[in-house]
Amino acid sequence: MSHYRMVLSRSWTLVKHFEGAPKLSNFKLKEVDLPKIKNGEVLLEAEYFSVDPYMRPYSKMMMKEGDVMIGTQVGRVLESNNPAFPVGSYAVSSAGWTTHSISQGKELTPLLPNWPDHIPKSLALGTIGMPGLTAYFGLREVCFAKKGEIVLVNGAAGAVGSLVGQIAKIIGCKVVGSAGSDDKVEFLKEIGFDEAFNYKTVSSLEEALKKASPEGYDCFFENVGGEFADVALLQMRKYGRIAVCGAISQYNDSVTRKGPYVHLPLIFQELRMEGFTVQRWLNRYNEGLEKLLQWVVEGKLKYHEHITKGFDNMPAAFIGMLKGDNIGKAIITAK
Repeated sequence: MSHYRMVLSRSWTLVKHFEGAPKLSNFKLKEVDLPKIKNGEVLLEAEYFSVDPYMRPYSKMMMKEGDVMIGTQVGRVLESNNPAFPVGSYAVSSAGWTTHSISQGKELTPLLPNWPDHIPKSLALGTIGMPGLTAYFGLREVCFAKKGEIVLVNGAAGAVGSLVGQIAKIIGCKVVGSAGSDDKVEFLKEIGFDEAFNYKTVSSLEEALKKASPEGYDCFFENVGGEFADVALLQMRKYGRIAVCGAISQYNDSVTRKGPYVHLPLIFQELRMEGFTVQRWLNRYNEGLEKLLQWVVEGKLKYHEHITKGFDNMPAAFIGMLKGDNIGKAIITAK
């Protein structure tokens, strides 16, 4: 038997629920010594952490003040009493913002067995993970994007949006993306978007959408909400589909906005608007992940990570991601 060594786990906790934009003072670092692992348990050391927009609305729904912040990580198995997770293997864990955790393996997912060495394991939190699956299933099962159709994506340079655009291109669609900086627009052109514009600098959102696709849009993959959605709905073609994935423009609002209502455009253009979360396809995750991995290996799906070094900088990375500081997936390395 190996001699048991005490393992110190460091965690970011939510000391106070967010009001408006998250602040550094909402978070507190806590340290605990973890007990020895029992039968069936696994000790995991985090290597990569994810910060995602969903954490902002879900923190209110799922957490009490004082809890460890929710989220996923990629970790390496340090000690194991569970044959499904051998020492040295890697897994995606939902342990949250914590450096070391003990699990019975239920909320751990081993990395795909055929994961190539040259592909960063952090992609299991992005392109070959939840954001990739969100893009894959949202586009295929909610937007039903078909070859030759015109797809609009907002928040297009983010973790999900940048993949939506590329998968739409793989399907054979024309793709238009909107993002919030010239660097992001440049990035979208590099990864194959047909048209891209900076919504912050165009004089008229309506004009920008018309110029990018005079004939309108068949599919709108919606990540932002607010005013953008109001304007984009009026640009939809007959029988268009809107997949409502996120509403990042509204997550920090303390007062609910009032905007135009959706009824008239929905009726006149006979549109379908459907909200979704990726858990709906839980029983098909492997199908999606295998496909995403294959596309990455083939070079059809380019990934871009916005990496923040050091667990101590995690709250700042989260705050920055909600402000749009990242191009592609926001990742934090443990060290």
